[in-house]
Amino acid sequence: MILRPYRSVLYIPGGRERALDKARSMAVDSIIFDLEDAVVGDEKAAARATLVQQLAQGGYGNRSQIIRINGLDTPWAVEDIAAIASVQPEAVLLPKVADAAMIADLRAEMAKHTGFEATQIWAMMETPRGILNALEIADAPGMGGLVIGTNDLAKDLNTRYDPARGPMMPALGMCLLAAKAAGIVILDGVYNAFKDEEGLQNEASQGRDMGFDGKTLIHPAQVAIANRVFAPSPAEIELAQRQIQAFEEATAQGLGVAVVDGRIVENLHVETAQATLAKAAAIAELEMQT
Repeated sequence: MILRPYRSVLYIPGGRERALDKARSMAVDSIIFDLEDAVVGDEKAAARATLVQQLAQGGYGNRSQIIRINGLDTPWAVEDIAAIASVQPEAVLLPKVADAAMIADLRAEMAKHTGFEATQIWAMMETPRGILNALEIADAPGMGGLVIGTNDLAKDLNTRYDPARGPMMPALGMCLLAAKAAGIVILDGVYNAFKDEEGLQNEASQGRDMGFDGKTLIHPAQVAIANRVFAPSPAEIELAQRQIQAFEEATAQGLGVAVVDGRIVENLHVETAQATLAKAAAIAELEMQT
C-alpha cells in the first residue's frame, strides 16, 4: 500500500529560480523538477546547475522531489545524471520510456555515481510502444512510479480532444493495471486549460475514480483542486470508521460479515476502509510538515 500522498504533483522548470523558490511554500504533495521539455537546448547546462544549487539549499520540506532528466538518447542525459547525484532525489523520471531495457540503461548509468542508493526510477508513459509494454516497465527493478504523458501520447495517437477522454481510455487503463499489479505509484496526466477549474475538477475526479494516485499539474492554481479531489472526503472517512467498527463488532459475535447502510461489509471492505484512514492520516501529517 502506498501511503505517501501524491495528490498534487507540480511540474517546475528546472532553470527558473523564482519558480523553484516559490515551490518551497506551495501546498503541493510532490514536485517534478523538469530538465526536459521545460528547458530549451542551449539553456540545459545552466538550468541543471540552477536546479542542483536550489535543491542543495533545501527548504522543500517533506514534499516528494522527482527530477525529470532528458532522454538517454539526447546529449544532455549523462550530464543530468552526474549532476543530480549529489542532491539524492527521491526519484529520477525518464521521459518517453518504450520498454524495460531503457529502465535498465538508466539504472546502469545511475550506478556509476554515489547518491542514488535510495533513488527510485519513474517512467513517463507517453508513447504507443511504452503503453503496450507498460507491465514490463512497471515490473522493472528499481521502479517507483508511472507518469502519464497525455500530451505526447495524444500527438502520437492522432486523437481529437474529448473532455471525457474516450480515445485515451485504453492507454490509461493499461497503465493503471500495470502500476497496480506492480504495486507502484501512478499519476494522471496534466490538464492544459489551467484557468478552467470545472474542467480540471471533472478530469481529476475521473482519474481518482479510475484509481490514479494523483494528478500532474502545470500551474500552482491547480493544486488546491487536485488536493481536494484525491483526498478522502469527510464522508468517506466517516463511512470507513463505521465500517471498521461494525465489522469488529460482528467479528466479536462470531460473524464473518457486518451490515452498514444496508450494504454488506466483509474483509475486503475493511481493508479498503483502513487504507482510506491511513491515507487521510498521511495527508494530515504531510500538511503539518509543509
